[in-house]
Amino acid sequence: MNHADETKMKQFLLKYHNPDITRKDVFLVLNLYRSLHWKIELFVFNDGSRKDLINLQGTIPVRFKGNTYHIPICIWIMDTHPNNAPMCYVTPTPEMNIKVSSYVDHNGKIYLPYLHEWVPHKSDLESLIQVMIIIFGDHPPVFAKPKADPVMPHQLVNSIPYPKQSVMPMPHVLAQSGYPQPPQPIVSNVFVSADVQYPNYSYSNSISNYPMPGYSGPYPSYSSSTSTPTSSGSTGTITEEHIRASLLSAIGDKLRRKLREQHSQLLAELETLRRTQQELSNGSLRLSEIFNKYHKEKSELKRNVEILQEKEIKLEKEVLKLANNRSIDVDEAVTPVAPLYKQMLNAFVEEAATEDAIYYLAEGLRGAIIDLEAFLKQVRQLSRRQFMLRALMSLCQQRARCVH
Repeated sequence: MNHADETKMKQFLLKYHNPDITRKDVFLVLNLYRSLHWKIELFVFNDGSRKDLINLQGTIPVRFKGNTYHIPICIWIMDTHPNNAPMCYVTPTPEMNIKVSSYVDHNGKIYLPYLHEWVPHKSDLESLIQVMIIIFGDHPPVFAKPKADPVMPHQLVNSIPYPKQSVMPMPHVLAQSGYPQPPQPIVSNVFVSADVQYPNYSYSNSISNYPMPGYSGPYPSYSSSTSTPTSSGSTGTITEEHIRASLLSAIGDKLRRKLREQHSQLLAELETLRRTQQELSNGSLRLSEIFNKYHKEKSELKRNVEILQEKEIKLEKEVLKLANNRSIDVDEAVTPVAPLYKQMLNAFVEEAATEDAIYYLAEGLRGAIIDLEAFLKQVRQLSRRQFMLRALMSLCQQRARCVH
């Protein structure tokens, strides 16, 4: 990566929540996998929202049955990276088809346990790609589109006679492509003559396992060291009936493989739909809980509004009373709710009045209004009364605590 690209990425990553960690993670992957390159493109989420995000595009090397294939992928890095897992897709070329499985759906979206169990600030892109390489090595996400359909076997039997002249056996070579081939019949030898070519199919299971009408011997084999085919029959030739039975068996075997492949693909799609249904069901439950909580809060708010309206009406009435300057009876202003509290209130008021009386007697003595003997006599009486009132208030408080 040149300096200009690095500067551009740093500037764009300032919009991310963790720009330094994201840049370090991306640079590490780009240095390890040279076939990947980064782009800034618009990503459209399921809810219709759009956002410019960095994505990594290119291919990753995958080992499958002893060969290395380059699988095209695209990794969208969220702006909350590494708190949230990236969105990963398989991006097949026009020569490829997506192979639906429990790891890849028909849209190419990748589902991996590593993505599902993504751990913030512990999971990274390098480990994610390594998991992809391992999983895709066992379950390739793409396969090559089939070539043009070959000539049907019944057309060969009806229109092309078996060659009578000497022929030369020639091994068939499967064309190698950059991705795994779909299941195909294995062609063992192609016999070439001056006029025609006729394929002879062989399979992993012996052809003798399939019934051939009018022929009870083993399937004829061809030696690469001879130029003329031989058979186990007494005539030394292979009839069209033998060839027809062989081709019918080949077609049946190929159809069975195709059906098994389509059955596996449909099962994988069904599993994807089931997973989607489960996610939708969980989402429906969450929405129901949110709606129930919303209705409950709405009811509580409505009740609180009614209480506030009642209090507001009472306050307005009191304001009107004050505005009319109506006199307030002191005895009616404070009304205890129980006799015990009324007794406590009266004792408190009388004790406060007694304390005031003692204060004013002291002021009279200081001003020489009363003599010392009268002052001492009155203070003695008032102090005794004050003590009794305080004892009464203490007893009332104890009784009130016991009641509650």
